[in-house]
Amino acid sequence: MSRFEARLILIDLDGTLVDSVPDLAWAVDATMDDLGLSRRGEQAVRHWVGNGVERLVKRALTQQLAAEPASELYARALPVFMAHYQASNGKYSRLFPGVEQGVRELAATGRRLGCVTNKAEQFTLPLLDTLGILKYFGLVVSGDTTPHKKPHPEPLLHAARHFDIAPEHSLMVGDSRHDVEAARAAGFKVLCVNYGYNHGEDIRHAAPDAVIDSLVDVKNFLT
Repeated sequence: MSRFEARLILIDLDGTLVDSVPDLAWAVDATMDDLGLSRRGEQAVRHWVGNGVERLVKRALTQQLAAEPASELYARALPVFMAHYQASNGKYSRLFPGVEQGVRELAATGRRLGCVTNKAEQFTLPLLDTLGILKYFGLVVSGDTTPHKKPHPEPLLHAARHFDIAPEHSLMVGDSRHDVEAARAAGFKVLCVNYGYNHGEDIRHAAPDAVIDSLVDVKNFLT
């Protein structure tokens, strides 16, 4: 088993730390109700999440991963969804098993921890705070913190600059192909959890450095 000299550990939010699908599904269905469309349901939303709420709304409208809805419909739907999600954010979400213990143990090693997500800051910070883990992160990079979102490397490089830690001494922990692509482009090592949101694709196909069952396992890969 490979071990990494990781002085900085960045962790994805949705699908890695938090199962946020119940909140998102509630907001999607409430939005569909307001638009006079059929409810989409949690199972469909679970397949659509992982690339930010804007893309989620487009997927909910088209019921396809990559299609574009009519611009007028999307313009109506997005603010409605944002209002519903503001109301539901943190209400039904839960930490995945092992997350609180894993993050607490990593913080106790003295390494710098950051959360890097494509979710907007207005939703990210309250969610982390509500679930009791915001205190463990020295930096939170949200989807609107930098000009680009994952899979672009800029959010990861922004965090590395913030902590003044070189990418080669940094580790990304996520659940999706976008986390792997961002880590590779930034020069980070990358671990992926074997649960989470990757649109039904086995995360091993994205070739992370290793796949883990729980955040508790991250410490086993550190020197």
